[in-house]
Amino acid sequence: MADAGSWQPPRPCEAYREEWKLCRSARHFLHHYYVHGEPPACAQWLRDLTSCRDWEESRSAKAQQSLCESERARIQAAQKHTLVWALRQRPPAEWHLPLPQEKDE
Repeated sequence: MADAGSWQPPRPCEAYREEWKLCRSARHFLHHYYVHGEPPACAQWLRDLTSCRDWEESRSAKAQQSLCESERARIQAAQKHTLVWALRQRPPAEWHLPLPQEKDE
């Protein structure tokens, strides 16, 4: 990890505040509850916001470590999902041909 003097939080503190605010919104609550069957967990966004503000005010090593661990966990959670579609290596051989006409015509 870089020394405390040159290290910057992965996101600005305003981004953490906006994520926390969005997480607590009624629209997000209803959507998350509908999709997942449970209310959203917004505590991590609040911890990240608090750590970011602590970093800005006192350059706390604990706050720096907390933000780094949180971002690592968020990245790993996003990467664990597999792709739905298989990615192509090249376009289909006949991609340039016109589409077949409708059978009803």
